[in-house]
Amino acid sequence: MDRTGRALRPQFRRGRATDGRGGTRPTAGQTPGAEQGLGLLVVERRDTGEFIGYCGLIVGQGTYDEPEIAYELAQRAHGNGYATEAGRVVVEAAARTGRKRLWATVREWNTASFRVLEKLDFYNSGRVTPDSARGDSIWMTRELDQPLA
Repeated sequence: MDRTGRALRPQFRRGRATDGRGGTRPTAGQTPGAEQGLGLLVVERRDTGEFIGYCGLIVGQGTYDEPEIAYELAQRAHGNGYATEAGRVVVEAAARTGRKRLWATVREWNTASFRVLEKLDFYNSGRVTPDSARGDSIWMTRELDQPLA
């Protein structure tokens, strides 16, 4: 439960395995890549079970060894700290896999995602993928040898 009394339960769509803190974790065979720490988790409110989005690690614009964190929440769930809470679980899990770095690509106009990533100790890597039609993608990164602040 977070400090506001709201809580999340990230989980894979198939099966439920506890992480020992009331949340869930992937088990081998659930989702391709899950045993290597890759995959998207369903994000639900613990109090209601309502689906509010997803969060996890994907190869995306990164690599297998340095994957990309990905998340998206329903509009009704914005502004409640859910993305930060889910992201924190994913970053901590990624560190346990032995990975050294994570990436995130964010459109330059997505202020809310920048705030989430900053709370998760990501910083601007200086790399930009230009896209005049949809907005440039800013590459954020985080080393996993440091605990979350």
